[in-house]
Amino acid sequence: MGKVTGFKEFERQDEAYKPVKDRVKNYKEFTVSLSEPELEKQGSRCMDCGIPFCHSGCPLGNLIPDFNHMVHQGEWQKASWILHSTNNFPEFTGRLCPAPCEKSCVLGIIEDPVSIENIEKNIVERAFKEGWIKPQPPKTRTGKTIAVVGSGPAGLAAAQQLNRAGHTVTVFERDDEVGGLLRYGIPNFKMEKEIIDRRIAILEAEGIIFKTNVNVGINYDVEDLKAFDSVVLCGGATERRSLPTPGIDADGVVQAMDFLTQQTKVLFGKKVENQVMATDKNVIVIGGGDTGSDCIGTSNRHGAKSVVNFEIMPKPPGHRSPTTPWPFWPLQLKTSSSHQEGVERNWLINTKEFVKDKNGKLTALKTVNVEWKMVPGERPQLIEIEGTEKTWPCDLALLALGFTGPESTLADKLGIKTDARSNYKAEYGKYQTNIPNIFTAGDMRRGQSLIVWAISEGREAARQVDLYLMGKSNLPSKDITGDLVAM
Repeated sequence: MGKVTGFKEFERQDEAYKPVKDRVKNYKEFTVSLSEPELEKQGSRCMDCGIPFCHSGCPLGNLIPDFNHMVHQGEWQKASWILHSTNNFPEFTGRLCPAPCEKSCVLGIIEDPVSIENIEKNIVERAFKEGWIKPQPPKTRTGKTIAVVGSGPAGLAAAQQLNRAGHTVTVFERDDEVGGLLRYGIPNFKMEKEIIDRRIAILEAEGIIFKTNVNVGINYDVEDLKAFDSVVLCGGATERRSLPTPGIDADGVVQAMDFLTQQTKVLFGKKVENQVMATDKNVIVIGGGDTGSDCIGTSNRHGAKSVVNFEIMPKPPGHRSPTTPWPFWPLQLKTSSSHQEGVERNWLINTKEFVKDKNGKLTALKTVNVEWKMVPGERPQLIEIEGTEKTWPCDLALLALGFTGPESTLADKLGIKTDARSNYKAEYGKYQTNIPNIFTAGDMRRGQSLIVWAISEGREAARQVDLYLMGKSNLPSKDITGDLVAM
């Protein structure tokens, strides 16, 4: 695989970023691509490692050494075919995935791992540019109809796979555009929305029907789902976590997803009443994950006076922690491009009160430093440190605290069982709920997770639906060993 000595000859090279002062003036993607010869060198770094642990790191089971080898040889069209054989939307994962494959790369034990994600993005971009990605409608139709509820990555993957099997698929999306959180939850500077639109055009040409502004269970009667032979629920985990903190109702305490969604809608000329702006404000983002990072980048583009980030957990180490050795996902500090644009980051800090004035407007946050006490056999305890109380000026507090699970509307109205975490229950490996013809996949089934898991779940659920309807399936599946199998 690759060049036998490639990993010795070439160092890892990543895409460069445009200067901060330039990129914060707009919402466009700001990466600077490597040249084709350099990308081919990066593909040649893939070792002939015998056991490619990147396969186990990737929930999709992407054939990573294979497409790296094709890039090394300059066989970009073959690389595209290999990549698309396991991943419906590499243009999404190549931009948004945290790349667990790279964290389990064998080369990563001794050197910087192979730049798998960037190679993946460049393969699919080359494929679109050259016109290699074309609609592939099924040659025949089965006569079976399927409703997919939700058009995020899980729903889109399920829809494309089921359509390829010859079923007639209708995708319902409650928002005004297709894409789920990809559309409005991810800022344009991370993924421009034309990237979604060009893929949707392919899916429509293949015969998939999309219906927007349809909120199943609200403005679309769940009884109407009975007209379909099967239903796949891919509504995501969209119940936002809040804080049981005094003053949480202050004017200026805003859920991160509302803030991000509004900005993206405005960017595309959609009407948003009373848009939340960070301009000339002291902004505090509570939550240290990707959504918090997106809020930081958006606040800087608004022209915030200051941006501060709070995280209640300890600061991770700069390098892989011994507690998460290779090939596991590492406990390690992540510094995103948005962090580099300007933010004061704070760890082990807990918000005690949102301070508001007589008009109910947010003016400050009161915090205290904390530590985690570990007691064997017990859950970790959060301990406040006396004398560390502090008041921070704040005009806008953005809650980027993740999601507690899926909304209960469909489960309640359809009679679907849920688990202790409110996720929609499905039979292990079959994605089938307690109602035989209704399946579920993605965050709605497993809770908030990664985009690669969403696509993987959509693909796997599609195969199970095909088996349920037809008794057999030619759709591929990634079994528990990570190999691709088909019946």
